[in-house]
Amino acid sequence: MGRGGDNMERVLVLGATGYVGTRLVSRLLADDREFKIRVCSRSREKLSGRAWARDSRVEIMEADVLDRESLARAVEGCSQAFYLVHSMNSSSDDFASSDREAARNMVDAASRGGLKHIIYLGGLGEDSPDLSKHLRSRSEVGRILRSGPVPVTTLRAAMIIGSGSASFEILRYLVDRFPIMITPRWVSVPTQPVAIANVLNYLRGCLELDPTGGDNRTFDIGGPEVITYKQLMEIYAEEASLSRRCIIPVPVFTPRLSSYWIHLVTPVPACLGRPLAEGLRNPTICTNNDIKELIPQDLYSCRKAIRLALDRMQHHQVESHWTDAGKIWPVAWSNEGDARWAGGTVYEDRREVLLDATAEEVWRPVIRLGGETGYYYADWLWRLRGVLDKLAGGVGLRRGRRSPESVSSGDVLDFWRVRHVEPCRHLSLVAEMRLPGEAVLEFRVEEQPDGRTRLTQVAKFLPSGLLGIAYWKLISPLHDLVFHGMLKGLAEATTRRIIKGPTKSLPESALAGA
Repeated sequence: MGRGGDNMERVLVLGATGYVGTRLVSRLLADDREFKIRVCSRSREKLSGRAWARDSRVEIMEADVLDRESLARAVEGCSQAFYLVHSMNSSSDDFASSDREAARNMVDAASRGGLKHIIYLGGLGEDSPDLSKHLRSRSEVGRILRSGPVPVTTLRAAMIIGSGSASFEILRYLVDRFPIMITPRWVSVPTQPVAIANVLNYLRGCLELDPTGGDNRTFDIGGPEVITYKQLMEIYAEEASLSRRCIIPVPVFTPRLSSYWIHLVTPVPACLGRPLAEGLRNPTICTNNDIKELIPQDLYSCRKAIRLALDRMQHHQVESHWTDAGKIWPVAWSNEGDARWAGGTVYEDRREVLLDATAEEVWRPVIRLGGETGYYYADWLWRLRGVLDKLAGGVGLRRGRRSPESVSSGDVLDFWRVRHVEPCRHLSLVAEMRLPGEAVLEFRVEEQPDGRTRLTQVAKFLPSGLLGIAYWKLISPLHDLVFHGMLKGLAEATTRRIIKGPTKSLPESALAGA
């Protein structure tokens, strides 16, 4: 537990569950200067699942930048704020409008709440007709924030290198899998990548800048090297102990085609891959280096940044991941005790097994589900389902999981997202694969009075129309095979004696009716 005190400066972090936000909170808590940190996100449950959530210096608050009132409450009582919010969803034409509205709400909340300083992390790239839509939107957000009465410090970053970042994941998968790569022309575009550790130090240092003069300041942040993406791929191959890659740039890859290629061969979906691919065509080189004098630090070379990222991945120390930004969608229809009419027609596959084991022993293989561990039975079928999902435009299985040993609310687990976790008792997963409906997979661990433990596995599906009903009916025979095998595999993974099961039991609605 950390220390607390009312006399500490209260700092607001908007977007605290994102890739940068999660790590920034940890960085602030480790600082010699103590802060009271108010963390905000759309999901309180996701915030509560972060490693720093129980620190006494952390104040958790649910807020949405598109909700003026909740944002005003978040700002109240804070002296400085980090604005780490932006859209990365090219599947919607409204992302720029949403970003614009959010920025205007922030200007209003900051002025009404007495905020003294806003620190905004934007993207590097000079305004031009060729600038990507998303970089243009991030630039516009900066201008809107600076239009208000509260001083704004803007940091413009190029590609961020760190374990779990979307850009790094694309780089890693492409180089790992393809000794010969036919690539878009953007591999020859110059960039100035920056290590995530350096980004965090710059953000922290901005808290010490004097905003009292009322001046808005914009700084470019990058690493010590200007290189091409091709050179970056070559450095990665060397650090990952791979053979030299043959990289062949061709002119036919448009950003749209690039995003589809990224979607198929990496864990990054097309909706995120496209804005990233569009941004790669723009040179991202620092033109303003004043921040080096104001916030001095040792800048990591690309090689060192890649080496550190690979080391963190190898030792399962990835603190945040690009998938963290996903929203936990409510699935109230699956809640225990709901009336039958609450969610319409709900299909359910319920199975249980009784083990001569403690709850902790049973829980251990449950939370290792997915990722490198797999699904304890017929992994080839799960992989096939992941491939089909990718081809249908879904997320597939390649997202994996952040840690093989632990899960938190909001974490990604292959094509699932952790909805709720209660250690040694309950794990609930929401499907993010392409489905004609909504699906939930749950595991409940119940220790019995005699010391034995019952493990219950429940799959629920809320179909969307006739197609959803037909889908469930058609794959039910496969469910009998896969779900039975998975529960049996989980039970065997405990290495303890199976007393009874796995057996299929009646659905919850039938049990309630009885």
